[in-house]
Amino acid sequence: MAMLAAGTVALQAQTPGLQVVEETLPNPDNEPAPVQPVPHPRQVKWMQTEFYAFYHYGMNTFTGLEWGNGDEKENLYNPTQDPNPKQWLEAAKSAGMKGGIAVVKHHDGFCLWPTATTTHSIASSGNAHSGVNIPEAFAAAAKELDMKYGFYISPWDRNSAYYGDGTDRYVTEVFLKQCKELAQYGDDQFEMWFDGANGGSGYYGGKGGTRTIDRATYYDVPNLRDMVHGISPDCVLWGVGGEARWIGNEAGYAGETNWCVDNREDGKDQPNATQGSENGWMWLPGESDAKATTSGWFWNGSSVLSAERLFQMYLETVGRNATWILNLPPDKTGSLPKATVTRMADLGKLLTTRLGTNLATDATVTASDVRTAGAARNYNAANIIDGSLDTYYATNDGVNDAVITLTLPETRNIHYVMLQEHIQLGQRVKAFKIETSTDGNTWTKFGGSVPTTTIGYKRIIPQSGSTSNYGNGVKAKYVRVSITKSKSCPVIENIALY
Repeated sequence: MAMLAAGTVALQAQTPGLQVVEETLPNPDNEPAPVQPVPHPRQVKWMQTEFYAFYHYGMNTFTGLEWGNGDEKENLYNPTQDPNPKQWLEAAKSAGMKGGIAVVKHHDGFCLWPTATTTHSIASSGNAHSGVNIPEAFAAAAKELDMKYGFYISPWDRNSAYYGDGTDRYVTEVFLKQCKELAQYGDDQFEMWFDGANGGSGYYGGKGGTRTIDRATYYDVPNLRDMVHGISPDCVLWGVGGEARWIGNEAGYAGETNWCVDNREDGKDQPNATQGSENGWMWLPGESDAKATTSGWFWNGSSVLSAERLFQMYLETVGRNATWILNLPPDKTGSLPKATVTRMADLGKLLTTRLGTNLATDATVTASDVRTAGAARNYNAANIIDGSLDTYYATNDGVNDAVITLTLPETRNIHYVMLQEHIQLGQRVKAFKIETSTDGNTWTKFGGSVPTTTIGYKRIIPQSGSTSNYGNGVKAKYVRVSITKSKSCPVIENIALY
């Protein structure tokens, strides 16, 4: 290197006007090229939230309706105590959730904050405990508990005279202004939720009748995104907002094959919602919304599902490359019923017991091919057990399959294998298989008849393939994960054993 530098100086002296420019390699860390499309950083953070609560609370809590007509008198909203969003979120946190979304305006148009856009809000209720600003209190409680938060605001408004009246007055004077008001309750919101129900019969300022709109264009979604992101840059706009998709059901399950990519049309449901589209043109990950109670989104006295049933939902949503938003409806006191609070704690114990201790942290990891290290990054197989979200294992370019073997210090009982791709570089894996062995010679298939196709952000495979039966597990000292088909060189961020 010294001889080269000396030679360069001599050459410059002999050649007047010659300039030497240092060359920078285009990819000094030898990172794999991304497989498009890739997620926006806000979508990565959103997927890392994984499991969070939904709180359907408002006018319908007191009328017993699921969809209010919009003609309800404001004083019908009458909590018997001050609503307590902190209690809502504490229950969610005990279940292992990382955040929550509060319904602050449903289709009836009643707003749970003193909005400047309508008198149909808590400001007109006039009852002893009705003045609590729900989004303000909810955001404050989430910050205190170090949880993520966001709001549901119905695009459809059955109260507003302007909705679907043939002008843009509802969008410009009501909806966009309401979204801006809510965005300003916190610049660190993680999601704003826009329901897919849009248009139909309603009160509409007393005119009644049925109104229809084209939700693909009516809500001015591009400007809505820009406005919300300008205030709250990490906020993902779900549903009508077009940055995450409905998984296609309200039953707490995603497809066993589930791509984070799909083909979005603003304001329209996705035709392949449950499983995405392998060759979709944009990153559009799925969210599964489900009820923790046996019926209804709003409180109606129905019972809470068992912890085992809720754990099954977890495996069939978070464990299948989707996020899971679980509805916990507060009652007329403005708090969650005791039965809900108890069940959430039970669910948290199950998650901690069954998925809280990674048995792979002290394993030895080898791989059939390891990508050549770069200047400041390596791609060693051991990266998959280092607990970091920034490191990952990868193969060399052109090597689209891999065999990763984890050798445990001793034989252990395994119920679940969890895998994660480094999705910042796109979703790649199209097929894989898992095998276990006690001696390193005889291998047994793990996962029963579960289709082992996609991985994505997270995939959890139960030992027997059953998500409803915990079972006895399988004894193993060796676990072998074979990536058999991938769009490009696989990039695996994490493998965990439970």
